[in-house]
Amino acid sequence: MGFFSGLFGAKDNSNLEKAIEEGAFLVDVRSAGEFASGSVKGAVNIPLDKVGNQLAKFKGKKNIVVFCRSGNRSGQAKSILEQNGFQNVINGGTVTNVSQCVK
Repeated sequence: MGFFSGLFGAKDNSNLEKAIEEGAFLVDVRSAGEFASGSVKGAVNIPLDKVGNQLAKFKGKKNIVVFCRSGNRSGQAKSILEQNGFQNVINGGTVTNVSQCVK
């Protein structure tokens, strides 16, 4: 995976699709207002600025998929989670990208 795909979401969705099929914890890191306007079925909203304070919600999850509007905030969320010991984090990129993988 290249540097930018790591930050802004992978173009190859095979790992993303597999994680979602296996029941990944889907986290929309956009603002509450953006989340209220529509998100991915089954996703929870933990805005980027709250991720560091909400780490307990991520514990014990087999796979975590973070996503946002452009893939920028989800890249930051992935970094925060990895810095706190989570190794099973996928930057899903955009809401649209993740929603296309949800069956």
